[in-house]
Amino acid sequence: MEVKTHRGTGPLQQVIEIGQHRILTDVSRAFGGEDSGPEPHDILAAALAACTTLTVTLYAQRKGYALDEVKVSITHGQEGAAYALHRHIEYVGQLADEEKARLTDIANKCPVHKTLSGQIAITTEAH
Repeated sequence: MEVKTHRGTGPLQQVIEIGQHRILTDVSRAFGGEDSGPEPHDILAAALAACTTLTVTLYAQRKGYALDEVKVSITHGQEGAAYALHRHIEYVGQLADEEKARLTDIANKCPVHKTLSGQIAITTEAH
């Protein structure tokens, strides 16, 4: 899948194109933007949250767990030399403690978590 970006209508607004989908990203007015969309780091955190809920939900369905819903919230920001993502997971449903523990293990194996926790290589070509 290819992701493309180009300038939007605001001074710093960017349009992200992912296949047929469009997402706006921007920065707050304090940084010269119009706050017309989430900042890029917010989209990164959202990717982790969405991947977590999808992965946990699919696993729970496959195992027949009584998971009604999984809610994920992430706070994030620079902490010293590292960029930190703090994930909070709430399991809604009639689950045993062992099932919750297993779901948390599965959450730590979601593809985005594995990507962010592993080694990332970025190559750049400029024209």
